[in-house]
Amino acid sequence: MPEERLRNEGNGEQTQERRYYARPKVCQFCTDKQLTIDYKKVDLLRRFITDDGKIRPRRQTGTCARHQRQIANAVKQARHIALLPYTGKYWEEGYS
Repeated sequence: MPEERLRNEGNGEQTQERRYYARPKVCQFCTDKQLTIDYKKVDLLRRFITDDGKIRPRRQTGTCARHQRQIANAVKQARHIALLPYTGKYWEEGYS
């Protein structure tokens, strides 16, 4: 259960202060069936890569396990044929 703090208003009453809770992330590929994962869609794949060039984990992107595997394979294919860099060094220098 989420923790809730009790705050005393000064007049003897206590109110509950709620914390911010993030909504559960939903896989955008499961909701939009027209959106496909392809190694040639570099602009789509860049959203799933960090500034260092690493593939972002599921807990950050909100994708399901099936689509996360497809993203990982597409990123690796795009890196292999030099559509995406292996490291973020090239993005900083503007070579991409």
